[in-house]
Amino acid sequence: MVALDERKIKILKAIIQNYLDTGEPVGSRTISKYTDLNLSSATIRNEMSDLEEFGYIIQPHTSAGRIPSDKGYRLYVDMLLKEKIQEVDDMKKILIEKADKLETILQQVAKMLAVNTNYTTM
Repeated sequence: MVALDERKIKILKAIIQNYLDTGEPVGSRTISKYTDLNLSSATIRNEMSDLEEFGYIIQPHTSAGRIPSDKGYRLYVDMLLKEKIQEVDDMKKILIEKADKLETILQQVAKMLAVNTNYTTM
């Protein structure tokens, strides 16, 4: 599998997202107008040509835009899964930190209660 640079990945994501939204083949002008890539249509066409050559998108007919191939969808789903796994890992870390802080706070409250009430705590 060919490693894609960040620009190609952004263009592929934009093609897939637009295609999922509209069901229509996506042209370079659409990508240029509706993304923040700040690239000319010609540059986007060149990148799309590379993505087509690598098998990530296909052109249903000569004058059409591009649509994702199975390989393109697979990469897109893999990227989404990787992002979600990272988000879950980040949330786990935050929850563990919060749980540790809560335990510390509860211990401090128990000590304060013991001191102020003259009762022992566990």
